[in-house]
Amino acid sequence: MRPSTRFFVKNTILASVSLQDLAAIREFLEPIVLRQRMVLQEPKRHLDHVYFIESGLVSLRIVAPGSILETAVIGYRGAVGAGVLVGGHLPTHQSVVLFPGSAYRIRIEDLDRVMNKRPEIREHLARYVQALILHCVHTGLCGVRHDREERLASWFCLASDALDAHVLPVTHDYLSSVLGLRRAGITETLVRFEQQGLIRKMRGILQIDEPRCLAQKACCCYKLISDAYASSQSETPANERAV
Repeated sequence: MRPSTRFFVKNTILASVSLQDLAAIREFLEPIVLRQRMVLQEPKRHLDHVYFIESGLVSLRIVAPGSILETAVIGYRGAVGAGVLVGGHLPTHQSVVLFPGSAYRIRIEDLDRVMNKRPEIREHLARYVQALILHCVHTGLCGVRHDREERLASWFCLASDALDAHVLPVTHDYLSSVLGLRRAGITETLVRFEQQGLIRKMRGILQIDEPRCLAQKACCCYKLISDAYASSQSETPANERAV
């Protein structure tokens, strides 16, 4: 891409680096379509790329025989695979596209080379990875300390924030499987949320009508996680930045 080409990014990690750093990395970025159920990383397998999410939602999960546990969701504020570059370890999680969208991907060796020349990019990624680790840790704490209503409200708020949308194409079965809750309990709680005017349920879709009120239903983990992501950016992220 020529330097004069306008280059727009929504991903807040890319949008928050300096224009010079973004110009240095842009020639290695490859746009990619994220299709539902697409696997971006597998545990204990070497990664080829880091994915800077532009739209859609990725589920970060621990996989065991016969079960899964989602530990975080990654949207336009994050990147899949960034922990390998700042931590130097093989992935421990599986990353699967939950809601389709788009991303910019970059080969691991290219990003590593750019970061060696421009260490501020590595610092931005490291701050994001710290927030993601906090997200994963609090998800585990949430599962044993907080009740079903708080956990569901927190998940909806985090997913909505990561997706930058109030319409979530999610099913009762999915919520039950990744949160480790009974489907009947999920249904009961969603009915209560709908009666309170917080959400509307349609076939395979959930719409959040009162995000602020729903956030008040969420456990304290939601605010802690949201604050961690916000503070991981050294400046107020721009939704679009042009080079």
